[in-house]
Amino acid sequence: MIDEILSLASKISDSAEVFQVNTAETPVSFESNRLKQITTRQSRGVSLRLIRNGKLGFATASGEVKPQDLVKRAAEAAEFGAKAHFELPASYSHREMQIFDPEVEKLSQDKMVGMGQGLIDSVCAHNSELKCDARVVKAMVDVNIANSRGSAANYKKSIFHIEVEGTLIRGTDMLFVGDGDTSCNPITDYRQIASAVIEQLELAKENVSMPTKILPAIFTPHGVVSALLSPLVTAFNGRVVFQGASPLGHRKGEKVFQDNISLWDDATVPFKPSSRPWDDEGIPSQRNSLIEKGVVSNFLYDLQTGGLAKAKSTGNASRAMGGMPAPMASALIISAGETSLEDMLNGMEEGLLIEHLMGAEQGNVMGGDFSGNVLLGYRVEKGKVVGRVKNAIVAGNIYELLRDGVILSKDSRWVYGHLSTPYIYVARLSVAGKG
Repeated sequence: MIDEILSLASKISDSAEVFQVNTAETPVSFESNRLKQITTRQSRGVSLRLIRNGKLGFATASGEVKPQDLVKRAAEAAEFGAKAHFELPASYSHREMQIFDPEVEKLSQDKMVGMGQGLIDSVCAHNSELKCDARVVKAMVDVNIANSRGSAANYKKSIFHIEVEGTLIRGTDMLFVGDGDTSCNPITDYRQIASAVIEQLELAKENVSMPTKILPAIFTPHGVVSALLSPLVTAFNGRVVFQGASPLGHRKGEKVFQDNISLWDDATVPFKPSSRPWDDEGIPSQRNSLIEKGVVSNFLYDLQTGGLAKAKSTGNASRAMGGMPAPMASALIISAGETSLEDMLNGMEEGLLIEHLMGAEQGNVMGGDFSGNVLLGYRVEKGKVVGRVKNAIVAGNIYELLRDGVILSKDSRWVYGHLSTPYIYVARLSVAGKG
């Protein structure tokens, strides 16, 4: 079908490209400690992008596809399309990458049910009042891309995901805990996930209040995702940079962050769900340095955005189902430090350990601002966690927080296979407590 679409599109365009994704997914879901649903679903999406008279045309379809209809719609869209600022690649680089594990595909539904129930039982054995929801998912993704310049390539990826979220109701108080992991390999040993949730329950046994003042804080890896990740990802997006909306767009080569902070995007890390041999335009994946010892070093581009910005694609084109390619981060890695979490806590006279914020992305993300309720966090006094924080709001700006007084732990963790980050200590975070 791809060849037929390309053949028809080539007759009415300067160049054309077909992108096809086939997905087979089996999610197993649990609700209130019990199995709720097992489903198996398959989907196929095909999109056609062409350049006609120098303008971009695009059309997409799911399920059964009629090549003539797809080509017609893409040609009609080109009449009003944006000017193309790139050429499709003349060849795709064929490379081997470890992102497929056949053991994922072999996992039976009974095995997945047993894993999910075992994870719930392990957590509930610690506290029988806990109500848990869980998900165990396996997926196989087959990606094919070809263009009218004779290039064609495909790859297959396996994805396995397991997570648990627990709710503990104590009078009018609701405690939310949870953890999980994602990989291209099966995650058959869920003890580490259960241990993380049990540790959250232990630290949250006592409820405490927080004062309203400027305090040091430690963001756990999950805390980094919920508070700091969105502003950073937005700022390094090449489209945002070209539009002049990124606060870092004019600061390439400048030292903006503390010199112990480095950040890179790397879609070549083995067995991570964000890794791939090439991006969704056929550009080879690579490691892209974004922050090098505190200095802004690069941004993330696809072909069109790179052409507009007079920059090369960094291999970061991604396509949401039914959408045009756009630059997006893949597997992000924040450099680790040299300090243990225990030492970071020991050095804190009074402060906050943040596991998860709620609503942090509602701030001025473009400017680096965030604020949110502490959904799960702990008060620290004289180096010890003394209880779970209730009714507290925090606010800050990542460019101010990550400029001075930052300490990075020596231990890092992958959060759902998309971000590897250490614990991050910041010296001055605005905290507003109540009661």
